[in-house]
Amino acid sequence: MNLNPLVAFLKKSPKEFTKADIINYVVANEIKMIDFRYVAGDGRLKTLNFILTDLHYLEQILSTGERVDGSSLFPNFLHAGSSDLYVIPRFSTAFLDPFNEIPTLSMFCSFFNKDGEPMKNSPEYILKKAAQNFTSVTGMNFQAMGELEFYVIGDREDAFPIPNQRGYHEAGPFTKFEQFRRDCMLFIAQAGGMIKYGHSEVGNFTLGDKIYEQNEIEFLVTDVCDAADQLVLAKWIIRSMAYRYNLDVTFAPKITTAKAGSGMHIHTRITKEGVNQYVKDGALSETAKKAIAGYMTCAASLTAFGNMNPTSYFRLVPHQEAPTSICWGDRNRSVLVRVPLGWTGSNNMVAMANPKENPEIQDYSDKQTIEFRCPDGSADIYLLMAGLCVAARHGFEMENPLEIAGKTYVDVNIHRQENRKMMDSLAQLPASCWDSAGELEKNRAVFEKHGVFDPQIIDDIIRQLKSFNDQHIREEIANNPPKMAEIVDTYFYCG
Repeated sequence: MNLNPLVAFLKKSPKEFTKADIINYVVANEIKMIDFRYVAGDGRLKTLNFILTDLHYLEQILSTGERVDGSSLFPNFLHAGSSDLYVIPRFSTAFLDPFNEIPTLSMFCSFFNKDGEPMKNSPEYILKKAAQNFTSVTGMNFQAMGELEFYVIGDREDAFPIPNQRGYHEAGPFTKFEQFRRDCMLFIAQAGGMIKYGHSEVGNFTLGDKIYEQNEIEFLVTDVCDAADQLVLAKWIIRSMAYRYNLDVTFAPKITTAKAGSGMHIHTRITKEGVNQYVKDGALSETAKKAIAGYMTCAASLTAFGNMNPTSYFRLVPHQEAPTSICWGDRNRSVLVRVPLGWTGSNNMVAMANPKENPEIQDYSDKQTIEFRCPDGSADIYLLMAGLCVAARHGFEMENPLEIAGKTYVDVNIHRQENRKMMDSLAQLPASCWDSAGELEKNRAVFEKHGVFDPQIIDDIIRQLKSFNDQHIREEIANNPPKMAEIVDTYFYCG
């Protein structure tokens, strides 16, 4: 069963879509417009609209794409003197626009330069290179999925209130925006998103005449490039749906003090010939530990892609279910990298809960993932996924990955006072964008290796992060609390 109308009509998976399939669907379903969509330097989805006048024009735009002004889309490293780019549609991403009253088919695009070559600093292409390089080095495939947290903001209602910061998995009528989340999930699925589930999250509070309720939509594990596309698509749909509902939505890492921040945790999985390599004989494998060692080594510099404005560092503080120390553990929410429950036990829980079911043992080890917990909604999604790809690959290239994995493993809540000595022995995540830039500079060789990240894009990110001048941001907020509200307002619609 697939909710994507193109899949239902064409009777094939999106990976198999061809130009002829797109034309066939457009003609049979009387599609009137085509939208090209692509992510620019600010991380947001952009749109180019085409009205379909005849089949020849449809064939043309699908075959040649269109040219755009790269200096406006990527002002940090493309200049007006030589900035034309081509945007070329990727047929596998085609979806029916759920918001447009005019029947419209949308497709994500890739950027190409004047010579018809992929634009080397396009985040989407950097991710593609990272995924291909991971496979060429390791002989395995890198997969991922995201947990997208966000606050929904609407008019205050006093009936059926939720206790402050107690919204986890709450149901209506105590949560007010469950139907909004359901509608978002349906539209995302119809557009090709592979959703695992959605629910209300911990964060909820009222302020003045508004209620703020935190929600989460979590995806299924898939090819890392597809996983990135789905997160970008989901953010666009959630924002568009909020506009339709007359609500507001923010993916900002932190919107006020003493309330839960919003993360964008990324789960990863490594496969070979379709088999999950994170589990061997019912336990975490050496392959998994090598990837974890890569994450541990690159963690501080990965914030340069996953925590990209000052509000990120209001969230990465102790006792807020957000990581600060560079360590990992099993089912431990105080660590940076968590190995969540993976259905590796020997009991058939379904048979135990349902006596009429046969108590046969099945292998669900494909569900085991590793969760990287510090990214948030400020991230450049493609660069973050590319960075995780590179970090995991680095774990297979370093000399002593299993030793590093052993030294950074913890099995306690490191934020408890009795474990303070252990926490003090661990390396810490950066405390500001300025510090993050420094960590990227120190570790840039890892990301530039094999030509995945071009030095120019690394320079650009370092320059961007340092431009915030936030190296003393926590002290400044402590001395001037209203300053936090000003910064939150500035980056409220980040990512």
